[in-house]
Amino acid sequence: MTTAQPLDVQPTPLALLLLGREADPRSERGVECPGDLPSPSDPDLVARARAAKEKLGDRVFVLGHHYQRDEVIQFADVTGDSFKLARDAAARPEAEYIVFCGVHFMAESADILTTDAQAVVLPDLAAGCSMADMATAEQVAECWDVLTEAGVADRVVPVSYMNSSADIKAFTGKHGGTICTSSNAKRALEWAFEQGEKILFLPDQHLGRNTAVRDMGMSLDDCVLYNPHKPNGGLTAEQLRDAKMILWRGHCSVHGRFSVESVEDVRARMPGVNVLVHPECKYEVVAAADYVGSTEYIIKALEAAPRGSKWAIGTELNLVRRLANRFAAEDKEIVFLDKTVCFCSTMNRIDLPHLVWTLESLAEGKLVNRIEVDPETEKYAKLALERMLALP
Repeated sequence: MTTAQPLDVQPTPLALLLLGREADPRSERGVECPGDLPSPSDPDLVARARAAKEKLGDRVFVLGHHYQRDEVIQFADVTGDSFKLARDAAARPEAEYIVFCGVHFMAESADILTTDAQAVVLPDLAAGCSMADMATAEQVAECWDVLTEAGVADRVVPVSYMNSSADIKAFTGKHGGTICTSSNAKRALEWAFEQGEKILFLPDQHLGRNTAVRDMGMSLDDCVLYNPHKPNGGLTAEQLRDAKMILWRGHCSVHGRFSVESVEDVRARMPGVNVLVHPECKYEVVAAADYVGSTEYIIKALEAAPRGSKWAIGTELNLVRRLANRFAAEDKEIVFLDKTVCFCSTMNRIDLPHLVWTLESLAEGKLVNRIEVDPETEKYAKLALERMLALP
């Protein structure tokens, strides 16, 4: 039996940023929580978190996304990806407070799916998502005007990734579209093509392209890239008329770091390795990998993997490190696909001091950092989510 080895990753000059200790101007804009945070060096943080959570009892339900730090995950009542956690929250109507250890769009989804009597709390309002921030309501409305002028809007069905703001989900619902996750993107696209001839896929170009080409047999020529920072998205009316997939120019800053060179390097270092990547990775990386799947798929694949197998995983480092430690006792060698640090910088803003501050505030009767979606936005965003839930 082997013991867990440190993952072969080297810190970069961005290490503090990636650990969530600096601001990221490309991420969703947020603000720091008010009041004084406990010091990260406070040796009593764990005990304080436990005491506050115990005092709150069933009044609080803590959700922990897979990409969270271990110090935070230990206090989660459930763990999972963004949509699973939002549904878990909706299934606990007796919980007065839903503390979402994730990022802003996830907390919005939880607020949409939970009751008005429940308060969804995000421990740090600066925990955003750079991908979600790459598509604003104003930009998408302008895109729809471009599609209308090109004479194709009436044939376009929007499909938005779960990793989007409530505003984008509402736009999707209002225009007859649906939401998708990385697990059900193919089913969502199949449904959308039954409703119309073209799809506007928001905001992650890579998931849209990989699903269309790899899973549905389309060609790369069927896809065009709409750049919101260029006039008319950088596309001609003819290109929009010819395209089947209109992909928004957005991406995940974590998964976008992986390269074909990373895959070639790990194959050279570890003969017989299985390369498993998330579909938010670039098309060429997905094409070079052995397996492709969502976060839940990655976890299940490693659970089912034979003893002694070797795996290089292309997703967020906190999760990869946790899986490497978990399966070391089964002689499964699990390494990170890249050699440089690849934390989700904004997800890592949720740390133990923020969680302690949140739980202690709630235990003292002070509601902090509540995430609320306005009724009009919630109405149409929920419609888009319900269409996804109704997918066969």
